[in-house]
Amino acid sequence: MSGNSPDQARSTAVEQLKALGLSTYAARTFVALVGLGEGTAQDVSDVADVPRTRVYDAADELRDHGLVDVKQSNPKQYWAISTETTGRHFQQEYDHRVATLTDALDRLAVADRTAEQRGVWTVTGRDTVTERVVEFISEAEDEIVFMTADDLLTDDLTACLSNASDRDVTIRLADMSQTAEETLRDEVPEAQPFDSLWDWADTPAGRLLMVDQEKTLVSVLVDGNGDHPPEPRDETAIWGTGQTNSLVIVLKALFTWQLEYART
Repeated sequence: MSGNSPDQARSTAVEQLKALGLSTYAARTFVALVGLGEGTAQDVSDVADVPRTRVYDAADELRDHGLVDVKQSNPKQYWAISTETTGRHFQQEYDHRVATLTDALDRLAVADRTAEQRGVWTVTGRDTVTERVVEFISEAEDEIVFMTADDLLTDDLTACLSNASDRDVTIRLADMSQTAEETLRDEVPEAQPFDSLWDWADTPAGRLLMVDQEKTLVSVLVDGNGDHPPEPRDETAIWGTGQTNSLVIVLKALFTWQLEYART
């Protein structure tokens, strides 16, 4: 089955609708109606894996979500809203839920969360590590020192570095692969390269980051589950904050030595 086949598209749509909160029958019914344009419960049942008697409950659920309109005919006809309106509906609902969640968590969070953290913290997974790196870079006020493996340089991360540069944060980039260096040179032209004494070519190193000399992160590539082709490599990282944090002290000493060496 092709990844672009109608069956695959239907399966993907159903799974995403379920993830957004619809029941299985409601998701299947809506996807069927999108393909039909409009139809009766029997029409839906004929093209979707939904018993006709369950289409009515599914349609009521969809109507409550504002996703279908009902024509009071005999038999009833159901009409699905446009895909563009559907996307906008779920985006607005998602944004509202995220805003509500963030507000509630902000009221619960400790006031000194950004203060010095004792010990070293671990984060696992490429996407999660990237989120942490983007968060740290977004909070930079003075200086960012950064190194990365080529396939870990995402568009979001590049944009975040560019935004930091626009805020007049000094960006220092160590030796990386030619592809990564070219990308960052184009997107962050104000960044200052320096020669690193580390050769990452034959190591599992992922990223090294120091922000304002008080927040650091280091990651390595590890065996993964194949979610990131062409190689089944995942990522795990450790990070720390605060002037007296052990990881910060070690990496700050290394980075400072590297930068001083590069200037001589």
